[in-house]
Amino acid sequence: MSLKEALFKAGVVGQGGAGFPTHVKAGSSVEFMLANGAECEPLVHKDLEIMVAHPEEIVRGFELMKNAVGAARAFFGIKKKNARAVKAIGEALGDVGETTLLGDFYPSGDEYELVYEATGRLIEPGGIPLGVGCVVNNVETLYNVARAEAGVPLTDTFLSVNGAVQTPAAFFAPVGTSIRECLDAAGGATVPEPAVFVGGAMMGRLTFDLDEPTTKTTAGFIVLPRDHYLVTRMNREERAQHRIGKSACDQCSYCTEFCPRYLLGYNVQPHKVMRSLEFTKTGADVWNQMAELCCECGLCTLYACPEDLYPREACQMGKREMRKLGIDYEQKEPPRVHPMKEGRRVPIKQLVKKLHIAEYDRDTPYLERGPEPTTVRILLSQHVGAPSEPVVSKGDRVSKGDLVAEPPKDALGARMHASIEGEVVEVASSHLTIKR
Repeated sequence: MSLKEALFKAGVVGQGGAGFPTHVKAGSSVEFMLANGAECEPLVHKDLEIMVAHPEEIVRGFELMKNAVGAARAFFGIKKKNARAVKAIGEALGDVGETTLLGDFYPSGDEYELVYEATGRLIEPGGIPLGVGCVVNNVETLYNVARAEAGVPLTDTFLSVNGAVQTPAAFFAPVGTSIRECLDAAGGATVPEPAVFVGGAMMGRLTFDLDEPTTKTTAGFIVLPRDHYLVTRMNREERAQHRIGKSACDQCSYCTEFCPRYLLGYNVQPHKVMRSLEFTKTGADVWNQMAELCCECGLCTLYACPEDLYPREACQMGKREMRKLGIDYEQKEPPRVHPMKEGRRVPIKQLVKKLHIAEYDRDTPYLERGPEPTTVRILLSQHVGAPSEPVVSKGDRVSKGDLVAEPPKDALGARMHASIEGEVVEVASSHLTIKR
């Protein structure tokens, strides 16, 4: 069986956030293979912990992917400050690849940034790493690549829990475990009615529903009090965000000057997108084009803007409006790195202070034993592509690792497997539930 087939069979997807089916990447032919262990979301430390705990498996997956895509060179990106991970991966790496040491800046884990730092190449505007001869995989994905080779499907996600919890920790949790049970594994929340950022405070999603299930791409949970600055700021309705922007934006352009994509040479100009809020719709289709290449990292909204406005959210709206108009923006000039790029990097420590979360900036030690839920809710759409379709029925008995859903024939997608042993007690259009 080829690696591509093994990855499809095991349901492996990218676990750096997007959830792109990994078997598709394994079928590529490229010059460079890159491992992404940068992890730049403040307070999220799951990549660090898995690299320290499972370096051999990660490097094995790295080697398998390198061979599958026929890469002549391979680069392993890790932040220099994470000395434990640098040491563990370095000892396991051998001659498989080279270590690319990264600074402690946000967002150093962005694919565009990593490709540039490792290879010196700039991805074409709106493109993907494949366009410049690169395949990039997150370190947890590579861990699961090695397990897929051994015939083990992806049933657990590795995540870290930090913030207002008793004992911050990192651990494996069965896919479909509730947020509540993950918080309990970290000693429970230390605040009543906690607010939770899923995936991180910068690019993550805010929720108050502790019964939400984890997915294959869940990176971690940041728990904060409901009256925290970040929670009240990011819980504001979109309509109110844009109304405030319309009244207060003075076109200082700080949002653009600190934008990491702009500094790499891409035509992302959030301050111009804000004009589509300020004035009439005349010219909005022109200004909104400056949003098309935004990576939605959140630096403009949560760090750069002196007025505490929402340029990222304006860019998100701009993208939607462009799609409604059927306008596809194309940057005609090739990207050229801004001469001030290095001087405008945002250190993580500085970002943590700006976000008012310094008191929660703690390590998340690896726990051998994570949550053991009695019930899991497995979403049928937790990856790029078509939702998976159930292959089990209510009342079926399943063992951990059994196939429970798969993508439609010839469609891009990923298989789903039972993450615990038990009985299928619900099969719905969006999910299925298994009770131990």
